[in-house]
Amino acid sequence: MSPATTSLVVLAATVALFVWNRLPVGGVAVLTCLTLYATGLVDAHTALSGFGDPVVVFIASLFVVSEAIDSAGVTTWAGQRLIDVVGEGAVRLTVAVLVLCAVLTAVITLNGSVAALLPMVLVLATRIRRPPSQMLMPMAFAGSAGSLLALTGSPVNVIVSNAAVDAGAQPFRFFDFAVVGLPLVVVTVALGVLLGPRVLPRRSSSQPVRDLGRHASRLAAYYELHDGFYRLRVRPGSPVIGVPAARLDLAAYPGVTLIGVQGSGGHAVTGTAEVADDDVIVVSGASDAVSRLVSELRLAVAMQPITVESAGIMSREVGVAEVVVPPRSPLVGETAFPGQMREADLVVLGIRRLGKDVGATPLELTAGDSLLLHGTWTSIEELVHDRDVLLVDSPDLVRRQAVPLGARSGRAVVVLLAMVVLLAVGLVPPAIAGLAAATAMVLTKVVSVNQAYRSVSWQTVVLIGGLIPLSTAIETSGAADLVARRLIDVVGQGRPYLLLVAVFALTAVVGQVVSNTATVLIVVPIAVAAAHETGVSVAPVLMLVAVAGAASLLTPIATPGNMMIMGPGGYRFGDYWRLGLPILLVWMGVAVTVIPLVWRF
Repeated sequence: MSPATTSLVVLAATVALFVWNRLPVGGVAVLTCLTLYATGLVDAHTALSGFGDPVVVFIASLFVVSEAIDSAGVTTWAGQRLIDVVGEGAVRLTVAVLVLCAVLTAVITLNGSVAALLPMVLVLATRIRRPPSQMLMPMAFAGSAGSLLALTGSPVNVIVSNAAVDAGAQPFRFFDFAVVGLPLVVVTVALGVLLGPRVLPRRSSSQPVRDLGRHASRLAAYYELHDGFYRLRVRPGSPVIGVPAARLDLAAYPGVTLIGVQGSGGHAVTGTAEVADDDVIVVSGASDAVSRLVSELRLAVAMQPITVESAGIMSREVGVAEVVVPPRSPLVGETAFPGQMREADLVVLGIRRLGKDVGATPLELTAGDSLLLHGTWTSIEELVHDRDVLLVDSPDLVRRQAVPLGARSGRAVVVLLAMVVLLAVGLVPPAIAGLAAATAMVLTKVVSVNQAYRSVSWQTVVLIGGLIPLSTAIETSGAADLVARRLIDVVGQGRPYLLLVAVFALTAVVGQVVSNTATVLIVVPIAVAAAHETGVSVAPVLMLVAVAGAASLLTPIATPGNMMIMGPGGYRFGDYWRLGLPILLVWMGVAVTVIPLVWRF
């Protein structure tokens, strides 16, 4: 068997394994590169070269950048502004999301835009009571169309532009792709809005998301937080020093209510225990009455009152966490009360037992009691590792949804804009721009190192890295020329439009089971060879390959973006073609019509 035939057999086997869908897609990719080495089609260096390819590095870095943008609250802010502008109407909101994804894809690629917008769309779908499955697939497909708005929209565009130069033609300029990309975005948005609700399933997400945008007000109502409280520190010489806590009487100060006393060591001072210097007395009441109390009893205000009205319950710096006391916790039997400070800067705002508020009084904690804690986000996030309490909601998720433009949002936006500028002007290769942006997100502490590692979809990285050697094998083995000759035999000489249709069909079919980047790497040498054989200019053929490469709309494994939405949207393998096939056919009609008008044969 000739090397060309062997490489095509490997390609067919890879496609069959993807369609069979019994093996992990990453496993299929690894098996493919191992098979290429075992059959002698490539050497060991080439078989493994895909994992260090700049395209793989670029895509991996985009996952980190997207995680940083979301964790900094920029995604939440964008979602809220979107609702403020277009309202909560399902159609208008869907159109806005689709257009936003298309525009965003033009600057940070499909994978980056889907990763960045996915959390926002899940929350928006929950807020307007619409299944995420009705919005996520149209969004991903609009993003695929948006990848053709600019050179930075996809690695495919860069590959095609470089291929044009290698073939002796002019490279495609930054916005050349928009000539065909803009009408594709328009028709994709229209079909997504009109056909989506009719052909897409109404399934629940495998990753249900709670709408935590109004989390602070809901917790305030649940814990009946109406009046603020003051923490007053006992100074030397205060008349309350030596008074038993149970006999501490504030009747002389009408409107002031004693909540409890906390010792300097953090414990509650109750019963016959005497108030000491540096203890904290927690009271509630009118500010003027509290001011008189502070002056006459020689106290100092240790903390300004926290009230819902002052918006101090949740901000960029501070937040709240609801925790439950588990069985066998050291907290069982301890006395707690609203206003008590725990750990470094966590303050108890409220306590509930058996679903009922216990009021502003000291209480011995039992298993099952819930507490509302207030403090800095750093302290709240440390509760994740605290075995003494169980968190009701993830602090990270609460902060992302409830605090738009968080404390690190400015740094995240600056880094994102810097990356976009680098990509737009082409000052450095895309992989360098993406890697620099991801590194900057870590160094500026927008995301932690562990958070950056967790954000990368390693399955996507392995998938693309394992398939890049297949493209090399098809080109070097002569398989590309072999397929090109067969293609010409089918379409014949002097039929450029038929050639475009055939190249589009070939690219689109392969692109449904192989990543679009790998597909274009496979098809480009075939398309160039076919153009040379028929005497057609390579520019329109390569632009058509870019469009067909973006038309990976029929399967979840066609693009990482399609894979990202599969779980959150509750989709199955066979759901994609229902909306994808009509869009793909329209894309082919638009491409074959528009491209020859701009790039002559």
